[in-house]
Amino acid sequence: MIKQRPKVDAVVVGLGWAGSLIAEELTRAGLNVVAIERGAWRDTATDFPPSVDADELRWATRRSILQPQAVETLTFRNHPGQEALPLRDWNCFQFGWNVGGAGTHWNGMTWRFKPYDFQPLSMTEKRYGRDKILPGLQVQDWGVSYADLEPFYDRFERLAGTSGKAGNINGVTQPGGNPFEGPRQRDYPLPPLERTRLADLFTAGAEKLGLHPFPVPAGNTSGAYVNPLGVHMAPCTYCGYCEFFGCGNWSKSSPQACIIPAIMRRPNFEVVTQAEVMKVNMSADGKTATGVRFIDRAGQLWDQPADMVMITAYQMDNVRLMLLSGIGKPYDHATGKGVVGRNYAYQTISGAKIFFENEQLNPFIGAGALAQGLDDYQSDCFDHSKLDFIGGGNMLVHSTGGRPIGLAGGVPEGTPQWGSRWKQAFKDSYQNYNSIYCMGTSYAHRDVYLDLDSTYKDRHGQPLLRVTFDWNENDKRSAHFMADRSMELGRAMGAKYVERSEPTARSFSPMDQLSSHTTGGAVMGDDPSTSAVNRYLQAWDAHNVFVLGASAFANNGGCNPTGTVGALTLWAARAIVEKYIKNPGPLMQA
Repeated sequence: MIKQRPKVDAVVVGLGWAGSLIAEELTRAGLNVVAIERGAWRDTATDFPPSVDADELRWATRRSILQPQAVETLTFRNHPGQEALPLRDWNCFQFGWNVGGAGTHWNGMTWRFKPYDFQPLSMTEKRYGRDKILPGLQVQDWGVSYADLEPFYDRFERLAGTSGKAGNINGVTQPGGNPFEGPRQRDYPLPPLERTRLADLFTAGAEKLGLHPFPVPAGNTSGAYVNPLGVHMAPCTYCGYCEFFGCGNWSKSSPQACIIPAIMRRPNFEVVTQAEVMKVNMSADGKTATGVRFIDRAGQLWDQPADMVMITAYQMDNVRLMLLSGIGKPYDHATGKGVVGRNYAYQTISGAKIFFENEQLNPFIGAGALAQGLDDYQSDCFDHSKLDFIGGGNMLVHSTGGRPIGLAGGVPEGTPQWGSRWKQAFKDSYQNYNSIYCMGTSYAHRDVYLDLDSTYKDRHGQPLLRVTFDWNENDKRSAHFMADRSMELGRAMGAKYVERSEPTARSFSPMDQLSSHTTGGAVMGDDPSTSAVNRYLQAWDAHNVFVLGASAFANNGGCNPTGTVGALTLWAARAIVEKYIKNPGPLMQA
């Protein structure tokens, strides 16, 4: 028997960054909203107190706040000719499993994508010609521009309490900031985090090469802060327990630190936890949604009727729910037709390990986004005329915390993996080791996609999501270029040893945890033949379904996606509140 809940104006599937932001916007507009979250409730004070939070084995190694593979997993293969197999151990796909989603355990880097990232096809064609794009790449514009999203980036940074230094205010370059960023209307709400010795070495080496270093924008508060919703945040203590950890100090930007305390006080908002949405219920003609069906922790099925459905889960869950619900045409690799599952992208990673001599880097002093970076080789910030690829990436050094288990791999090549020589190398490296990390752009390829697995099912009998991915030629060429630049920078920093890191030289494995930044599969655009949602993130085939999150990215930028997820969600919310609610229907014509 399927039980019925009272109808609401909107149901939100997943209460992470996208879900909490859209719920805040809709409830503030007076709508009745129910959020359904697969994971459990988490309170900052009781679940992440500082006395518990600093447990590397529990959180970073055993990953206690990530979704276990026994709850849900996916299958993976490198190319369509392979059999995909389920992932049964921790891997690079890091699903959140609580109220707050992946925004609970992230590090906090709060980037804006470059203007080029939103219009890579038209800008590449204009500057270099269509032939610059390698065969097989599916490069397309997003249907929005950086200028469209700038006010919403600004809003998100203020809600999140972002620390940073502007580099371009209304077209005027600002000393000490990132000169390659798109124009912004004003500076960050908080100044940058304190610089470390490592950041000083990076800055000196970069400037020696004529590059332009700057403090990475951080979702770690550099001072006490009250956001526009009246939520108080405390200054970061540089404890170094951010990635895979909650923050017991109210210092890391996360939904439960910034948004959820405000919306939980509103009588028109409710959250149902430990409940898994099975599908979006559709009308008899299949053209609109009527709500969602979910299963609670006791195994009881429920229908939640709603006038609007907001799919706001992890990027891969968004795509899978669309496929399970029959929303949009699935991508067909054989023909290249279809849109749901199309344009999946990862992130192109490379860099260099750097080992100094007689330094005191004090890696235990850290924060999730305490980093110094440069964008001289990002996106199209440099001339590609004589290069055989498009895109690039950010280069940074990262003082994220010298946790002993995680840092144990920071020894020079050739060091034994155990014994007295390893112990001595680890002892020497602890104060002298770090890495130059390059987060590179990633462009979709025809042979890379998401679909439903034909063999493996979840514990409810529904097909698992299947990921087909490997590095394409553009990835390999851009990563090689970035690794070369990293070697140059490491030497300029004065490192005694510099070791190249170029993971794209071998086939991709999800067990190589290079990045958790996974995007696409339900991408936005102006053309329904190449996009699953329109420029307002409204499903082309069901006007009362909005799909919010990194699943909308038509390509991945060379930096963390969270700031762009926030901006796109707020952009869509404005259209829903000001246009859709007044006149429900398609916001764009197919």
